[in-house]
Amino acid sequence: MSSDRLAELAAAGVAIWLDDLSRQRLNTGGLDKLRREQHVVGVTTNPTIFAKAVTAAEDYADQVRELALRQTAVGEAMRSIMGYDVRWACDVMKPAADASKGIDGRVSIEVDPTLANDTARTLAEAKALWWLVDRDNLFIKIPATKQGLPAITATLAEGISVNVTLIFSLERYEAVIDAFFAGLEQAKANGHDLSKIGSVASFFVSRVDTEYDKRLDKIGTDEAKALKGKAAIANAKLAYKLYEEKFSSPRWQALADAGAHPQRPLWASTSTKNPEYRDVIYVEELVAPGTVNTMPEPVIHAFADHGEVRLDAVTGGYAEAQQVMDALAALGIDYNDVVEVLEREGVEKFGVSGKEMIETVQKAIDSASAS
Repeated sequence: MSSDRLAELAAAGVAIWLDDLSRQRLNTGGLDKLRREQHVVGVTTNPTIFAKAVTAAEDYADQVRELALRQTAVGEAMRSIMGYDVRWACDVMKPAADASKGIDGRVSIEVDPTLANDTARTLAEAKALWWLVDRDNLFIKIPATKQGLPAITATLAEGISVNVTLIFSLERYEAVIDAFFAGLEQAKANGHDLSKIGSVASFFVSRVDTEYDKRLDKIGTDEAKALKGKAAIANAKLAYKLYEEKFSSPRWQALADAGAHPQRPLWASTSTKNPEYRDVIYVEELVAPGTVNTMPEPVIHAFADHGEVRLDAVTGGYAEAQQVMDALAALGIDYNDVVEVLEREGVEKFGVSGKEMIETVQKAIDSASAS
């Protein structure tokens, strides 16, 4: 019975991806089991996930020892560790990639998040990671900061597939789609096969509720309390509305005619942060064709156990979603301020995790060198 709900979710057009990766998960065959038994067809990673994985496991000891013997600089050591795991995960996911002709079966690796505001270095890092992992079903994750947008276009223009991450606002999402279009147009001019280039746009969900709910609690009225837990889903639904509009435009049609695949919306940060909310709310309420939902493993199992697939969850809710956002604005909550705070915090959190991983790897190298 557990797989039936996930099969139903997949049949509704939602690609189920795992938001986690570790050497232990690869060594034990856990990732392959999720692919075979739980309809998982992709993997997302981020610096936080890798920092946690490297800190928690002995699985990296042999590689760290070899890196220490080669006196590898810590930055390159970190890339080697991440690249090893991501390349392995790409191979595990290859059957899903083959079955979907490269649409799914993707594994993401993120550029150094401390480069989020440096366009040229982000592009250089993206090219280096693409070369390092050397798998067609790879995604390079690039944050959707203002400085990240031209890097997204330039990376796609090189024929490199991109997962655009840390999207919170509708305005920025529209800019991301435009950057995607521009990248594919340049890729075509550069002679690349557009059918080989993939992309998703990672629109963050639960963090939006966390920030809005904090502000609604400060207001404290019954009207404010009634809006708690509604902003994130409303924001995501309006993002899908924008996706439908942009991908029915003549500009997109010209790219589609040249063999391009749409940049799918990916719902990220879909684990429930507030225990008062249903644990699968950000999956159930965002079922829409041509989307990806990347979930931590507990959310996948929770949906398998008691999730419900509502086929018109998104497309039937545009008017209601707009009403929610209008009601929040009427209470004096500034949408632009909310999304700016979330983007800044998102970049900072990943930056901190990236530095933590560097420190962890450095300590491991130092320890291996001393032994």
